[in-house]
Amino acid sequence: MATTKAKTKAAKPSAAAVKAAKSKQNKSLPEWVSAADQALPKGYVPKLELPAGYRPSSSEEYMSPEHLEYFRRKLSIWRHELIEESQQTIENLRDEVRDVGDEAERATRETENSLELRTRDRYRKLIGKIDKAIKRIDDGRYGYCEETDEEIGLDRLEARPIATLCLDAQERWEHRQRQMGD
Repeated sequence: MATTKAKTKAAKPSAAAVKAAKSKQNKSLPEWVSAADQALPKGYVPKLELPAGYRPSSSEEYMSPEHLEYFRRKLSIWRHELIEESQQTIENLRDEVRDVGDEAERATRETENSLELRTRDRYRKLIGKIDKAIKRIDDGRYGYCEETDEEIGLDRLEARPIATLCLDAQERWEHRQRQMGD
């Protein structure tokens, strides 16, 4: 257990490391960079300022204004990154040379393009879920289970900010899905 705590403390970034990560405009940022420290998407207006390195804590009131702003930022940044990747895919497909003489090469490109388009379709669905999560933040329902109205929990929301069900409700839903699939 002592090694786990030591690793957690060692992973705490310096101010210079955070500043260097922010300058990369969120591209492949390390996990330890807080949403409070990441560059905000163009047009994003924060509801309140968060301290550098801020992460929601269980010692604070659940879904306090700071928690809500942190998750609003996290979701908005994620949405912006997905849209940028999708736009890059469109540009790549538009610029791709269509005239390929070799049938094997053409088949390979078509397969790659098909896979890329399926990935972007998943992104489109994910963006819809992100939009719904942001709407739940604005409505004051974010962080609470849609089925039981219990707290979803900060750890679960940190790992999956679009979560709508607490763990118990999610497990029940998955159990029902498995029963229906059998």
